Amino acid sequence: MNHIEIPIRTPKTESADDTILPFEVGALDLRGRVVLLGDSVDEILTRHDYPTPVAKLLGEAIVLAAMFGSALKFEGRFILQTRSDGPVGMLVADYSTSGKIRACAKFDKNKVAEAVAARNASGAALLGTGHLAMTIDQGGDMNRYQGIVALEGGGLQEAAHEYFRRSEQIPTAVKAAVAEELIAGPGGARHRWRAGGIMAQFLPKAQERMRGPDLDPGDAPEGVNPHEMAEDDAWVEGRSLMATVEDLELIDPALSTERLVYRLFHERGVRVFEPAGIKAQCSCSRDHVHTMLRSFPQSDRDEMVQDGEISVTCEFCSQSYRFKPEDVADPE
Repeated sequence: MNHIEIPIRTPKTESADDTILPFEVGALDLRGRVVLLGDSVDEILTRHDYPTPVAKLLGEAIVLAAMFGSALKFEGRFILQTRSDGPVGMLVADYSTSGKIRACAKFDKNKVAEAVAARNASGAALLGTGHLAMTIDQGGDMNRYQGIVALEGGGLQEAAHEYFRRSEQIPTAVKAAVAEELIAGPGGARHRWRAGGIMAQFLPKAQERMRGPDLDPGDAPEGVNPHEMAEDDAWVEGRSLMATVEDLELIDPALSTERLVYRLFHERGVRVFEPAGIKAQCSCSRDHVHTMLRSFPQSDRDEMVQDGEISVTCEFCSQSYRFKPEDVADPE
C-alpha cells in the first residue's frame, strides 16, 4: 500500500482578497471553507448605493452564497434568495461555480430609515418573517434542487443553520461578517466594503455519528418527552472552536485565511487546499435581454414602449439596454 505524504509547512502570512480557501481537520472529521471578499463585495454594494444596514445584510448573503456554492462538485449555480415582510423584502445572491457572483436587494427606503431611527436595523429586524430559499441549478435540462426554510424573526445565519439541520441533516456551523473599511488616500479618506465568513461541517465516515435528535414534530401529545441524543465529541469540539471566531478576524486584511484556520485548529492539525478566486460579474447581456423580451407576447411588448423605445435595466448590475420596438417584434 502506497503511503502519501502530505507536506507540512507554516501558514502563509498573506492571502489575497476575493478568495475561497477549503480546509479539512481530519482529527475532528471537519471540512470547511473560509471566504475573504474585498473588491468583489465592494463593487456590488457600492453600485446601488444601498443604505448601510441593507448593504451589510446583502453582503452577508453574498458571503453565504459563496461558501455554500463553492462546495458544488459540478458546473452550475447556487442561488440564495429571501422573500419576507420586513423593510428588506428580497435579497438575491447568485454564485456560479466559475467564481462569478452577483447580488441585489429590494427594500422599502422609508421603512429602512424608520428602523435606523428606532435603532432596530439588525438583519433579523430588516428581514422580518418569510422564507429563505437555496437553489442549485445544474443548467441545461437538469432539474433544479431547492430547499426552503422559514425566516421567523431571525437572521440569515440562523436560517442557514436551520436549513442544514432540517434539509441536509449535516451538523454545520457558519459565521459571516461585513463591515466598511476606512482607507486614507491623497484625495482624502474613502470607505470600502469588506466581508468574510467561515463554515465547518461535521462529515464523519460513519453516518451514525452524524445522527442528532429527531426534529420536533410540533404536535406531540402532552407529557411526551422530546427525543434527546448526545452530540459527537468531535463535533462539540469543532463547533466550540468555531464559536471563538471574532467578526474582525473574518475581515481583517492583515490576517491570512490560512493563519485563521491554523489559529483555530492547529492543535488538531489542519489541511488546506488550493484557494479559488471569486469576482463580481453579472451574466446579463444584450442578447440575453433580447431573448427575454421576445419571450413575452407582442401585446406586452407594445405596452413596454416609452418614448419610442423599450428600456430594460438589470437589477443586479444596473446596466441599461435599449431596443427599438421593431428590434424585438415578431417576424411578419
